[in-house]
Amino acid sequence: MNKWPEQVTIKEVGPRDGLQNEKTFIKTEDKIAWINQLSKTGLSYIEITSFVNPKWIPQLADALEVASNIEKAPGITYAALVPNRKGLEGALAANVDEVAVFMSASETHNRKNINKSMDETFPVLKEVVVEAKKAGKTVRGYISTVFGCPYEGPVQIEQVIKVSENLFEMGIDELSLGDTIGVANPRQVQEVLTELLKRFPKEKLAMHFHNTRGTALANVLASLEMGIAIFDSSLGGLGGCPYAPGASGNLATDDLLYMLDGMGISSGVQMEELTKAAFFIQDKIGRKLNSHYLQTLNKSECQLS
Repeated sequence: MNKWPEQVTIKEVGPRDGLQNEKTFIKTEDKIAWINQLSKTGLSYIEITSFVNPKWIPQLADALEVASNIEKAPGITYAALVPNRKGLEGALAANVDEVAVFMSASETHNRKNINKSMDETFPVLKEVVVEAKKAGKTVRGYISTVFGCPYEGPVQIEQVIKVSENLFEMGIDELSLGDTIGVANPRQVQEVLTELLKRFPKEKLAMHFHNTRGTALANVLASLEMGIAIFDSSLGGLGGCPYAPGASGNLATDDLLYMLDGMGISSGVQMEELTKAAFFIQDKIGRKLNSHYLQTLNKSECQLS
């Protein structure tokens, strides 16, 4: 039998990566209430919003208000995505625990997503990382399109290595590898990780899968076999990238938890509380969430009290 990690960290990105792609604006008080519910599930990490220009992500225009008014629970890291120094100022004003910077491994997606070339992006992110560290914050780095780009197709591993090395040299604490459009397969995941694990410790790498083609859990298993123990996910499978055509929902937190629980891998997350939070946000967005686990449940059959 493969030796899997005994414990895994689930990083919930639904309030940011999940809601950013919704057509309707979720009320600020509902976002706050949802994050407060997620804080009761046993999660140790919640990415609560993004301090980007509301012109680009109008669904998260209330970032400062949300981040300033949630009920922070001890032992939980509350993180926010930050594109530049101005965004960092907002994140610091809201006193988030961790700042996340982001860029792509492919030139075209980076220009579409950030409106800059990859080389132009590096100094902008370095300034954010340095200033965030000065403020006593931990910093996470995201790389999008690691396994494929909606505009360029396959992405060379050399590009991924170049971006990874640059981000770690800036001083990030952890790197999340994103399958933005959900094209990765288990063999590809292990090939990429084989190269990156030659250069960086497994404890500093996380995986961020989308389930566009139904391969997210298979890719998690492939990652577990490589010793990776940090996974991003979004409750109910909410999410997608507004600047990546074909990018459907994230790996669903509830599907991930169901698999991990069944495998005897500890995460500290409680399915009952997670389900309550899932039904709450499902009501607010006004449509059924598409995770497999939730599809097996009827709201009337669940004890929501």
